Amino acid sequence: MKINRCVAAILLGVALMASNAQAQDVNLSQVLERLERLEKENQELREKYDALAAKVGMKAPTAQIAKSTTRATERSQPLVQYDPELGYDFLDPTTNINRKQVLLLDKRQSGALSKNVVNLQGAVTAIANYQSSNEPNLFGYLMRHPTANNQVGTTVSEATIHSAQLGFTATMGDWVTASAELLFDPEQSFGTGTNTALTRNQTQVRRAYVLFGNLDESPLYASIGKMAVPFGLTDTVNPFTASTVWHAFGGLANGATFGYQNDGLNISAMAIQGGSQFRSANTPVDGTAVPSKLNNYALNASYEFGADSDQSLLLGASYQRGTAYCQGFPITHFALCEEPNGAYDVYARWNSPDWTVKAEFAKTEDEWPGTFNPLIPEFAASKVTSMDLGVQYRNQLFGKPTAYSFEFSNFEAGPAGSEWERQNQWVLGIATRLAPSVKLFGELIKVEGYAPLNFLTGGHVPGRPDIPASDASADSDILMLGVNAAF
Repeated sequence: MKINRCVAAILLGVALMASNAQAQDVNLSQVLERLERLEKENQELREKYDALAAKVGMKAPTAQIAKSTTRATERSQPLVQYDPELGYDFLDPTTNINRKQVLLLDKRQSGALSKNVVNLQGAVTAIANYQSSNEPNLFGYLMRHPTANNQVGTTVSEATIHSAQLGFTATMGDWVTASAELLFDPEQSFGTGTNTALTRNQTQVRRAYVLFGNLDESPLYASIGKMAVPFGLTDTVNPFTASTVWHAFGGLANGATFGYQNDGLNISAMAIQGGSQFRSANTPVDGTAVPSKLNNYALNASYEFGADSDQSLLLGASYQRGTAYCQGFPITHFALCEEPNGAYDVYARWNSPDWTVKAEFAKTEDEWPGTFNPLIPEFAASKVTSMDLGVQYRNQLFGKPTAYSFEFSNFEAGPAGSEWERQNQWVLGIATRLAPSVKLFGELIKVEGYAPLNFLTGGHVPGRPDIPASDASADSDILMLGVNAAF
């Protein structure tokens, strides 16, 4: 009896276990079916969402995530940056003088200048020199003026800051670049007094413009603001001393420049504000020297053969409608011109890894009226001519990159025999790069003649307008040492 009960219990347990297993199989099957149904519904909803997003112009979450990641990467870059080599190139006053806009575009295209950043630049040029002249107080060296207020006797010497620069270049997106440069230059300021007078120790905005251009997308570019006039080459092979061609024709003016740069070809045109500009540009505006009309312009065209190779040859020509050589007697800076006096320029430069050879010639279209002094009628009015010829050789000295240079340049403004006939400049130079943006230099300079533009042919001595400020017999010799350090 007990055995039967036990067997019955066992059989009942087995039946119950079988029943539970069957129930679990049923529940598991229902769960799997429900999961499949949910997955299908989710896929249908996803397809409907994508279709709706495409219809209304929305971006899918994956694209938004990618864009956010890109923005985060861009934001991770420092907003304010500096690059010593880049800063040196932007502020260098001896090369690319009137081609800084193209230099900026090239740096952006190469990736050396990133987008959406502010690049700071700065430079200080310190010099020590000894100068001698065969005529008291008449020193013709143009990197320091006006000499009458600053150099006394027949020998002078100094150790000083020639100039200090601070600039920035801001890139906004792919097309817009803003650039500006502050300049402190007491030795070449037009202010009155000695080079320690407050009137000569002012800081100016030397250049400031907004540049539009992207050479990856288009060869065209444009800039508006205060900038160098695209006339001639005006560069120098000297480590410090500017070519006389730059002193005579290197322009700086308000205006707008439009250019084309592609495969070695550069064509540029600048609409220049009329009146008397900052440097070497002057056209009359309604009988005044007030710069109140865009009535001056400059054109330049050049082609560089082998621009992407080790050796290249640059050939170019320029024209400017109104130069500074249009004033009547007596000549003074920034005075009214009766008529504009245009000029043309031709230049060439050959570059190789070790050598640079350059030549340039510029001349006005008409005679400079002020070069005729009615009290010295034997000397007729003359056109203004300037030229230079320079060569530079590069090698190593004590393991440092070193450049050896020689340059001759001159300024002619009068007929033979006149005191203002000419001023010649000879420069023998050496420059060593202590670092990529630090240049230690030395120059031996000889200047033949003394030809200041102010009162060149006379008018500065009360009651004696027949006495010119110039002196053809005055010669100067200069030993120049210095350092140019940039960041």
